[in-house]
Amino acid sequence: MAGAAWATPEERREFGRSRRKQVHRVELAHWNAKERKHDPLELLARSMRGRLPQLVAIKYERMMASPFGYFRGAVPVMAADMAQLPQTGIVSQICGDAHVMNLGAFASPDGRLLFDINDFDETTRAPFEWDTRRLAVSLVLAGRAAGDKRGVCREAVRIFMNRYALTIRMFSRMGVLDAARYQVHRLQRVQPVSRALLQAERATPLHTLEKLTQPSKAHGHRVFHDQPPLLVRMQGAKAREIQASLALYRESLLPERRHFLDQYRPLDVALKVVGTGSVGTRCYVIYMEGNGEGDPLFLQLKEEGPSAYAAYLPAALQHAVPHNGQRVAEGQRAMQLQSDPMLGWTTIASRDYVVRQLSDHKGSIAVADLSAPGLHEYAEVCGELLARGHCRSGDSCALNGYLGSSVKMEEALVDFAQAYADQTEKDWEELCKKRGVKAVKPLTAAKKKKFEKAKKKSEQKQPPVLTVREKVEVSEKN
Repeated sequence: MAGAAWATPEERREFGRSRRKQVHRVELAHWNAKERKHDPLELLARSMRGRLPQLVAIKYERMMASPFGYFRGAVPVMAADMAQLPQTGIVSQICGDAHVMNLGAFASPDGRLLFDINDFDETTRAPFEWDTRRLAVSLVLAGRAAGDKRGVCREAVRIFMNRYALTIRMFSRMGVLDAARYQVHRLQRVQPVSRALLQAERATPLHTLEKLTQPSKAHGHRVFHDQPPLLVRMQGAKAREIQASLALYRESLLPERRHFLDQYRPLDVALKVVGTGSVGTRCYVIYMEGNGEGDPLFLQLKEEGPSAYAAYLPAALQHAVPHNGQRVAEGQRAMQLQSDPMLGWTTIASRDYVVRQLSDHKGSIAVADLSAPGLHEYAEVCGELLARGHCRSGDSCALNGYLGSSVKMEEALVDFAQAYADQTEKDWEELCKKRGVKAVKPLTAAKKKKFEKAKKKSEQKQPPVLTVREKVEVSEKN
């Protein structure tokens, strides 16, 4: 529909309804690994090319920790899998890596804490169902990791898709600007989200200052800790090259935000390992100071290659934004209600980077909080926020036309999510086997909690350990 003449809301709904002939909603349940035209492990190996060799082992290690860990790092595999399935052709901006851990808390430009989708490395314009499928599978895998039964996980996907469809319907009937301003107000009442918001409240720039830096008499100011391979100070020509990239970054900001940036001076640079899927890409952090040591600013410069979905898109969508840092920043602005005021992009040594604040009041969901009923509460939030992102960047009327009022897509996504979660576990086992590691699923969050409780109870029953002096005093009393 992009670039078409203005159409009425009903004409746009009819376009959505017409796409059911292209892909029946029940067809979205389909998954058959035998139809794969690629080797998942070969795709993973190919995605490691160009990454820092000394960090690739860390990425594999994090992926082999659990099936959900594998899923987080295997976007190229799922992108290839979804590309071979029938597509609705209803395009919006997609997160691309929509999963339960990629929603989180962060500070808005006015200082309030928000909760929204907050990872856009794979964002692009693509069929909307690629996001819904990935988030649905993540609910199942995260639920299993938390110790939830299959029925609980199935219900979580159902709740997610039901809320997604209801929110799409609501947006399709709202004024355009009303929809653009829509906020979700009940988040504080959702336990997993309230905990993330509390975590974000504590994650201040001063907290990051204490966590990542230390005083240095030699430099006359604080510098990054040197903790290889996870945090490595950059010095000399490389540090100067990274700092010089701030000039190009400055041009990507709005004029008033350039003024804010100009009042900070860069003091130190480091290479930092982040996330799971991003491990191995170049990610630099710059420590800057404004009005004294009590006014730190930490900028994260994160290398961005093409989206994992790019190869499966029409040429017009593949090359819509030539700079991948710009692709990420603009995709984020398109889907989020409010974005980091320091969000921009730059280039270093012919590589694209997105630039944003590091850990500025950021908080994330803990998998342990996604045991029922937390999983179901959170699934509803996921549905509402993903729908808002798709409607902000796509056509709510076309989406509503395709989804309709039945539960056909809801039921289809439930079946797909279970089947693909099972497939993910098999792929994870295969990865562990190939790399010579025994595939052992970690204790679920529920079992860990039970184990810790039993351990604490056992320790309370043990007689106290006495010092030599205390033993003598007891002996004398007796």
